[in-house]
Amino acid sequence: MTRESRRQAEPIFKPRKSRGQNFLIDGRVADRQVAYADIAADEVVLEVGPGYGVLTERLAEKASTLHAIELEPELAEHNRQRFAGRLNLIEGDALKIEWPRFDVFVSNLPYSISTPMIFRILDHDFRRAVVMVQKEFADRMVAEHGTLDYSRLSVGVYYRCYAEIVETVPPSRFRPRPKVDSAIVVLTPRPPPFPVKDLALFQDVVNRTFQHRRKTIRSALRSHDLLPADENDVPYLDERVEALRPEEIGELADALYEALKD
Repeated sequence: MTRESRRQAEPIFKPRKSRGQNFLIDGRVADRQVAYADIAADEVVLEVGPGYGVLTERLAEKASTLHAIELEPELAEHNRQRFAGRLNLIEGDALKIEWPRFDVFVSNLPYSISTPMIFRILDHDFRRAVVMVQKEFADRMVAEHGTLDYSRLSVGVYYRCYAEIVETVPPSRFRPRPKVDSAIVVLTPRPPPFPVKDLALFQDVVNRTFQHRRKTIRSALRSHDLLPADENDVPYLDERVEALRPEEIGELADALYEALKD
């Protein structure tokens, strides 16, 4: 993409640092994102935060239907006019409004809302998601137990999807330039790799124990009134959650379910 074409793609809008806005300006990166998405001609695509429309332009060429959610009124109007007839532009906060149905999700996520956005994506049925996030956030998405990056995000992603970091993207590909590298992550849904007796309890155990990851699981559960009076049948209480595989956290949650249901 030439400097002139980049200027034409950018509306007059100053990205807001408070919202983690760093807009993609390199069409070559967007081309690769679309290739990773492998969009079929009849598929519906959702993009959140189209920004200057560099990625949107390429998605519009591939998707049967393209939805985009944009919070900023100026950018919403810019993209509404630019892609008239090729884009359903939804103006609003993607963390609060209802999403349309989609087959493929492709977005450059604002850094400041990456965590709630990933969990919201995972709550939907989709075939593939291609997201660009901070590299350190991407590392947390795919982290294994026993590492510093292992977190509730790692467990949540693992339980629902195959996740792969396919590319690291330098700051020069954005405006303004972020201070860190970004990464493209491909998410492919799969059946849960292990069963749990109560999904809500499993998720609660994950959240609560990672809030106190430096404490023993016994101490973390006691802090949230999740420790049963009879601890004998509950495993891993003397471990820290960061040492447990997701499957072992599932075993812990199932033991708590049995101990607490009576």
